[in-house]
Amino acid sequence: MQNVLYFLFEKAYINITNTCTNSCKFCVRDIKDDVSGACLWLENENIRAKDVISEIEKNIDKIKIKNELVFCGYGEPLVKFKEVLEISKYVKENYPEIKIRINTNGHGNYINKKNIVPELKKYIDSISISLNAQNEELYNSISCPKFKGAYNEMLNFAKECTKSGIDTTMSVVSNYKPELYKIDLFECEKISKEINAAFKNREWIENGYN
Repeated sequence: MQNVLYFLFEKAYINITNTCTNSCKFCVRDIKDDVSGACLWLENENIRAKDVISEIEKNIDKIKIKNELVFCGYGEPLVKFKEVLEISKYVKENYPEIKIRINTNGHGNYINKKNIVPELKKYIDSISISLNAQNEELYNSISCPKFKGAYNEMLNFAKECTKSGIDTTMSVVSNYKPELYKIDLFECEKISKEINAAFKNREWIENGYN
């Protein structure tokens, strides 16, 4: 059984891929195999929109109580942009009261080789983007991106999101090996505000982060 849908912190989450363009030092998937008892390592990368929609329908009463669906698992959801779009469209057309959020590393435009924000805007309510650091050097050190220019790609994606009117939050994970990774929360919040995004600090804890 592939856990493409799981529940945590009063929210329903969609785990659609294990592929990611970052290998963040603090990532919870390098610490444990499961979240809230659901193993998020997928058997393969062949998850289709209809597979997720089927799980949503099986759990729709529980999801309605939570009232939010979040694309967030052991990979970067926008690697599966077409599936994310199809799932989001289905949910909004059938259950418009359910909010949809994407937690992303901000590399969606790079991955898909186009500006995907206008299409996302049609169906998602909010987006959380991993800022991770106040400059490119520290970002590369802690996020270990798999391509050059990842930091600027992330910032440009965030700018497109706020410009389009999507409710956007930039986040960092603080207190992970602070002797090595000196996150400047003031500067990170400043960057977020300059992009017209909200800012969230997630403090790292031993078995993952909040």
